[in-house]
Amino acid sequence: MNSGNGDDQHPTPEPSPDQPPRIPLPRSSVEDTGRALPALEDLGDLTPRPAPLVLEHRVLKSLLGAWALAACSPEETAAVEEHLGDCGSCADEARRLREAVGLLHPAESLDLDPSLRARVLEGCLERRPPRIPVPEWATPYDAETARLDALLQDFGDAEWHAPVRLRWFRKDEPTSRRTTVAGVIAHLLTVDGLVAIALGLQDPLGDVAADRPTPSARTEAYWRASHFPPTRAVRAPWREQTHDLVRTVSFTGGGTGQLSIPYGDFELALRDAMLDRAFECWVHAEDIAEAVDYPYEPPSGRDLHPMVDLAARMLPTVLAARRRAGLAAPSPGPHRHLVPAGEPGRSLRLEIEGSGGGEWLIPLDSPAAVGSAEHEVAHVALDGAEFCRLAAGHVSPAEAAAGQVGDREAIRDVLFAAASLSRM
Repeated sequence: MNSGNGDDQHPTPEPSPDQPPRIPLPRSSVEDTGRALPALEDLGDLTPRPAPLVLEHRVLKSLLGAWALAACSPEETAAVEEHLGDCGSCADEARRLREAVGLLHPAESLDLDPSLRARVLEGCLERRPPRIPVPEWATPYDAETARLDALLQDFGDAEWHAPVRLRWFRKDEPTSRRTTVAGVIAHLLTVDGLVAIALGLQDPLGDVAADRPTPSARTEAYWRASHFPPTRAVRAPWREQTHDLVRTVSFTGGGTGQLSIPYGDFELALRDAMLDRAFECWVHAEDIAEAVDYPYEPPSGRDLHPMVDLAARMLPTVLAARRRAGLAAPSPGPHRHLVPAGEPGRSLRLEIEGSGGGEWLIPLDSPAAVGSAEHEVAHVALDGAEFCRLAAGHVSPAEAAAGQVGDREAIRDVLFAAASLSRM
């Protein structure tokens, strides 16, 4: 029988003095030694660099084009840049090449081109035609509501409550109404509701009664009925209604294009009302973008042209109404009477430049008259976006950048008639 513990029988061997200890001793920090830390510049560049290339002048000069395009290897780039510090002629040539590259690659906006959506859809539809196509006269509304919704999707509370001033012309005087970004979407919701009602869809006003069935009266009624100012919650019903409108006119096969849409003081055919709603959606999207200091491009030319065409077609009727109200000059001399329907009369050539533009002959003496090049008395040229902003009441007739020649009175009457197309 053993007594004691096992350690007495198996003692731990002592380490040899020539061997390092099994557990290393703690290291001494250089800060505890009392010696100064080495300066960083004394350490040098710890990153190994390849030896610089030694190239002839003619070789370095031939590399300047690739260097300007950032297509050189790191070694070639180092050699060229070292050479540029010593050679004035190559430095000048390098500067010119870099400037040329900048022209080849201009700075681009991060926002998508407004025409991109149309091009993508067109490419898709070429591969597989839609079972239920959207009528051509409804595609601008479909595109502009999608663009506005994309602008809204990242807005926070601060953006939704940003102040917006709606602007339009009333009796040749600029007027405005203050609201918020959410208030603008509520305005679009209620006015688009005029089209929804005519198509048998739900009225966004619900049980709220408007004083009159006009866009402004409906908007004011909606704002008054809100216990609190509109918030981001208005986006969902607005977007749902835009989808319902496009879906409904598509299911009808486009055959409802002539359906009358009452606006209270006037009526529009459904095909024109959808263009009117697309136009207002774009205009108010610009109002919103301006309020939050964000860039917003005009519609694509394909969508802008029918909006311009609608405004041009409405000018003779508006001009006649202004003449009856004493806001436009009567026809001169022997043409003081109305021109018979379908007959040519005095005309103004309206030339809209840029993408989506074209030319229109505007009859001056009667909305039922026919524009005639032989009876042209004036010519006005405007950029397409500028003309639309004039028709939206965002640019005054006096400030519109228009090229003008001919009868000054006729030109003034048409420009003011264009501004009279605006409303809240």
